[in-house]
Amino acid sequence: MPQFAANLSFLYPEHAFLDRFAAAARDGFRAVEFLFPYAYPAAQIRQQLDAHGLQLVLFNAPPAGAQAADIATAWEHGARGTAAVPGREAECAYGMRLAVDYALALNCPRIHLMAGCVPPGAERGAAQTAYLHNLAQAATVAAAAGLDVLIEPLNPRDVPGYFLSRQDQAHAILQTVGAPNLKVQMDLYHCQIVEGDVATKLRQYLPTGAVGHIQIAGVPERHEPDQGELNYPYLLDLIDNLGYTGWVGCEYRPRLGTAPGGTSSGLIWRQI
Repeated sequence: MPQFAANLSFLYPEHAFLDRFAAAARDGFRAVEFLFPYAYPAAQIRQQLDAHGLQLVLFNAPPAGAQAADIATAWEHGARGTAAVPGREAECAYGMRLAVDYALALNCPRIHLMAGCVPPGAERGAAQTAYLHNLAQAATVAAAAGLDVLIEPLNPRDVPGYFLSRQDQAHAILQTVGAPNLKVQMDLYHCQIVEGDVATKLRQYLPTGAVGHIQIAGVPERHEPDQGELNYPYLLDLIDNLGYTGWVGCEYRPRLGTAPGGTSSGLIWRQI
């Protein structure tokens, strides 16, 4: 069975964010991930990690903004990254430097840099050029700190217009940039919605070493992985058999929502 990390931006929604670390530890998680840490001082998050014996394995660079107030509210205002948005290179670079500072303070080895959305009718060539430039710069900054940068294909139903949506597109970008610390964040939920054939893609990409992180959720509702159309007992065994030794992030919405103990009661799937 792979090693699982609790995504604290999705799990334990009945608790305030800083209380979710204790909840995850009580349920036996040894690692966590989340979307963004920037609403809190790094020391405050580090205190929770240390107090509960947890490792932070992933978080995102800021979705937008070059000032603290803007960064803290950017996601709620619909921002989904700037790396593939022409003209926002300085903003992307600032966000990456901030993310590296947090990663070092929190002992987190990888950062997801979001591409952003391309407006309908916009020139994708310009977005591709900006994306390659920003990824190369981000990989250089991260490498100096001993960190990996991840890119993640997202499905257009959840994130309309997102620049990166397919696994082959992501791996081609890795080849073009050529940075050894630039890797793919392979979310099986998004992969199933966009492409399907998930097992074949795991067989294709995991042996390359280019997949730096995996995430799971049921499809199509994005609830626990024992719900929906994906056969996770088969896929998790396959991930083990392919020799993947990284973390598998549990980035799903508990089907019981904010009901007290809802996330914990839904974790029976870990016995599949």
